Amino acid sequence: MAISHVTDANFTDETSKGLVLADFWATWCGPCKMIAPVLEEVDSELADKVKIVKLDVDQNQATASKYGVMSIPTLILFKDGEIADKIIGFQPKEALVERINQHA
Repeated sequence: MAISHVTDANFTDETSKGLVLADFWATWCGPCKMIAPVLEEVDSELADKVKIVKLDVDQNQATASKYGVMSIPTLILFKDGEIADKIIGFQPKEALVERINQHA
């Protein structure tokens, strides 16, 4: 499953079912650019377990504010619409996979 970009308008729908990792990012953020290929790898390995979505915080400030995102990248893992985990800052792939598998 490909990583999809979400907005304030469809964020709740996209994160309401199953396990979803939401990446809160911005185009100007260096660590966000570093984590993007890591998320691609996680997506290809764990597509059967988790859906990954990306939310540009500059374009979608209401959702970022709702979830208290103060620094980026922030990754929030949702399980059936509820927050299961929150990861702030760059993480290596192994650490992300481990956190996801704890909730899968």
